[in-house]
Amino acid sequence: MEEALIEIEDVRKVYKTGDVEVHALRGVSVEIRAGEFVAIMGSSGSGKSTLMNLIGCLDRPTSGRYRLAGREVSGLSRDELAEVRNQVLGFVFQSFNLLARTSAVENVELPLVYRGVGGRERHRRAVAALERVGLGGRLDHTPAQLSGGQQQRVAIARALVGEPRVVLADEPTGNLDSKTSIDMMALFQELGESGITVVLVTHEPDIAEFASRVIIVKDGEILSDTRQEMKRATRAAEASS
Repeated sequence: MEEALIEIEDVRKVYKTGDVEVHALRGVSVEIRAGEFVAIMGSSGSGKSTLMNLIGCLDRPTSGRYRLAGREVSGLSRDELAEVRNQVLGFVFQSFNLLARTSAVENVELPLVYRGVGGRERHRRAVAALERVGLGGRLDHTPAQLSGGQQQRVAIARALVGEPRVVLADEPTGNLDSKTSIDMMALFQELGESGITVVLVTHEPDIAEFASRVIIVKDGEILSDTRQEMKRATRAAEASS
């Protein structure tokens, strides 16, 4: 069997505020393999966002081990974590985080600017990423000229342009209507089938149904970890929502 892409072993995260200690994660262990579509669920304060931040190399554990793509990352410096994020991970957020006065293709090119990729190659890869999410005809549109669903597709294209092995999505359907949300889930399912690992944080059970595995976090611990036959989502033929 293929080795796990994400390996978390007995990870704890403690935040200190003055003399008060908050135990956000209490000995969490989990493995996620390539191509899995995993939904992480939990109420506010459950620890799910802390777990996502650790998986995304946005934070480091207080104790425990974390291996990402075979590399021990729990003790890396901030610069080293940034390098890992740039090479292995792609991020999709609820608020899209697009530059308002910048075209779709320029928004998608941005991560490649930080990598030092040349202009012609940046453009080629950005166009390919937008075509992959169904926005090949809207390359020059700014966010204001796009619907919420189209803006989220741009954000997904931006996450994909660096050819990540893992896409982390934090409440990506939070600002979308139900029809567009299903369209997003179909896209994430396609990514999983192409070999990309998708880890999705959501508080919506109906969104979690589209994942192949659901991890529920409560009080800093994994309450349950269940594989399921994922509900199939149908992607709209045109990105016009």
